[in-house]
Amino acid sequence: MKIALDPYMLRTVPLTELPGVVADLGFEYIELSPREDFTPFFLHPRANDATVRSFKKALDAAGVQVACHLPLYRWSGPDEIERQAAVRYWKRAIELTVELDCHVMNSEFNGRPEDAEKSEGQFWRSMEELLPVLEREGVHLRLEPHPDDFVEDGRTAIDMIRGVNSPLVSYLYCTPHTFHMNAHTAEQMTDLMSYAGDLLTHVHLADCFDHTASSGLRYITNPPGNAVRVHQHLDIGQGEVDFDAFFAHLGAMGFGQREETILTSCVFAWEDRAEQSCRHMAKTIAEHVARWS
Repeated sequence: MKIALDPYMLRTVPLTELPGVVADLGFEYIELSPREDFTPFFLHPRANDATVRSFKKALDAAGVQVACHLPLYRWSGPDEIERQAAVRYWKRAIELTVELDCHVMNSEFNGRPEDAEKSEGQFWRSMEELLPVLEREGVHLRLEPHPDDFVEDGRTAIDMIRGVNSPLVSYLYCTPHTFHMNAHTAEQMTDLMSYAGDLLTHVHLADCFDHTASSGLRYITNPPGNAVRVHQHLDIGQGEVDFDAFFAHLGAMGFGQREETILTSCVFAWEDRAEQSCRHMAKTIAEHVARWS
């Protein structure tokens, strides 16, 4: 098992300085999320061979590795022109991942919840094009349902991943999305984890509030009835996810004994105190994992 940092709060740090900063914060692995100078949100990757060489040199110098690469593209969007572009972007992102000596990628289902049927069709069309590329390169893909994707429910996402029927494609549980995945109690959360079973290979760790609590008024948008999906990516302990139950169940599932698994610190809320937040997450994750042994 690897413990990684998503350095999105540090995205203004120059790419070649990032590995040293990550190492200083207590992490040996990076989950490389979207950055303007490498793989920006929804656009073609910007990195060239020289970018990769310089980044790899900095990684080696810092003793840090890229555990996984996270691109975000509109590969399930209803618009076919956008989908075709997203597939092209995916193919280049896969190339960059392999060049970084990494063989794990993760992403979201994408698509539109108000046009779920067409979005699902687009997803399978993209998978038909991309799965042979992943197989050729030996790259594993972990997928997560995301608020405002065409699939948001956890069990539905797991069923879809089973439907891909490939040992390269598995499930990512994102804890700040827990309440959007219809897991509102600790029992529902652990049942969802058990339902995934060995397909659960990757976890994003951050806290959030249950938007369904207090008669749906935990937070309010105006006018009432807005079709928004509000959630947070807070430090562990600042929200309402039951992390004692979560980590205990991960341990019972043998998550930490599986070589391919990844835990990623995935806090976005505290750019004004990013260093403190990252150190807190490294310490807290280590404390929870220590209880498994």
